[in-house]
Amino acid sequence: MRLIVDGMNVIGSRPDGWWRDRPGAMRRLAGELTAHAGRTGDEVIVIFDGKPFELDGADPVEVRFATRRGPNAADDDIAALVEADADPASLTVVTSDANLADRVRAAGGEVMGAGAFRRRLDGEA
Repeated sequence: MRLIVDGMNVIGSRPDGWWRDRPGAMRRLAGELTAHAGRTGDEVIVIFDGKPFELDGADPVEVRFATRRGPNAADDDIAALVEADADPASLTVVTSDANLADRVRAAGGEVMGAGAFRRRLDGEA
């Protein structure tokens, strides 16, 4: 499976106080995605909003930060990746953002809800 993960959307799907340590929440999700990719062999790209910083140990997960700041910045990057992909039907975008989901489907990609994916990650732990 080829996954593109809307990082902040997945983080925000569980109100565990992540907003008190946003970089820590990003590191935790990157670690969980790395473990997931190791178990499943899935190719995973995660895109976060916000100021870029180093996330060590995320290999084989590709960690990216939105190319700009502001509303829908990561969403626009995710949609552009799907639109530019040679085989968008092989991509699954993890998000619960309805607008982004519509854009992904219009470009030929699949969508999995952030909550459903979060439960999958939690079940793998």
